[in-house]
Amino acid sequence: MRLHPATQILTWCVMVAAMQFLTPVRLLIAGSVVLLFAFLLSRHKFVQLLRRTRWIMFSLWLIYAYSTPGETLSDALGPFSPSLEGLLDGGLQLMRLLIALAGLAILLDRLHRQQLMAGLYSLFAPLQWLGLSRARLAVRLALTLHYAEVVMLRTLSWQDNLRSLFEPHGEVTKALLLPVYRFTLADALLLAGALLLLWQAVI
Repeated sequence: MRLHPATQILTWCVMVAAMQFLTPVRLLIAGSVVLLFAFLLSRHKFVQLLRRTRWIMFSLWLIYAYSTPGETLSDALGPFSPSLEGLLDGGLQLMRLLIALAGLAILLDRLHRQQLMAGLYSLFAPLQWLGLSRARLAVRLALTLHYAEVVMLRTLSWQDNLRSLFEPHGEVTKALLLPVYRFTLADALLLAGALLLLWQAVI
């Protein structure tokens, strides 16, 4: 079953949005399902993304642990003790970030660069009403995501990764032909399910 790239991108966006409204218990259940699918379908890419973002996630958890007021974890540590509420809130944010990365790993594994551009091109259709070029925006955003992914997955130091962002990639600008996809019943069902998840999460 081939789904439209725009459907897959929009489903990921809706899923990330829905996770912001789920209760901790429902977030844990939904997150476990998404993580399971990520390990089954895109384990290699998911592990790579986790490896490259582990320090960001750890820093995020520490920020919540020490900046959220509440009951201290240990009286012996005094002012250096994190709060229980901060640890729990940080854990919830980490779960949301893990879910987003898991979904992104699956998305990037399923869509090559041209499919990603085709999906963004379809999603940016309303921009034509504002007189903007959706083709140019879709290509620029897709290339940005592609090179960000390449840099993230390289086993280089952070200085080399940062330097490579400003180096030319040696690609020649040329006409790009995007594949044409048709929306099917499967696309409608997937979007309906994603919107239902968002609606259930919000209410």
